[in-house]
Amino acid sequence: MRIIAGEWRRRRIYFESSTELRPTTDAARETLFNWLKGRIEGTICLDLFAGSGALGFEALSRGAGEVVLVDSNRRCIKNLHQTANELQTEHCTIVHQNALDYLQQCDREFDIVFLDPPYRSGLAVEALHNLDSMNCLSIDARIYLEVERDFSSVKLADRWTIVRNFDAGSRSHYLLSRQ
Repeated sequence: MRIIAGEWRRRRIYFESSTELRPTTDAARETLFNWLKGRIEGTICLDLFAGSGALGFEALSRGAGEVVLVDSNRRCIKNLHQTANELQTEHCTIVHQNALDYLQQCDREFDIVFLDPPYRSGLAVEALHNLDSMNCLSIDARIYLEVERDFSSVKLADRWTIVRNFDAGSRSHYLLSRQ
């Protein structure tokens, strides 16, 4: 897998193949970053359930000021460190922790959150709730949510709205903002 655009265009992202890990496809990343065009520069991003880190590293490549990558899987953390070292970036923080535990102690505000939890885990709804209730989002924050296509239990707080969305294969992609 490679970074699509920006400073590190075509640079490699390291990850070990696994049935549990399904990185966001190139086409979906391209669509997402087209949606975010003009919003990335200088932002503070959170890549929750980071996995390969493709979304976080893509954001850094396109000018994000800082990215926090959170994952609980030891192999993913090792690969995230390998990619960060290869890219020689000092603008990313890698956190080896359960994503929901991280949100419970969140003490900063993020402008963009990439939320791509394991499918059928029920973690998407809980993470959305925690993001909303823990005051770790800036006023005009955006959340990118990637879930299984048959995900029917997306329950957003009244103050959130779906700005953009599309379905591709077995996945649904949403960009959320506050009203």
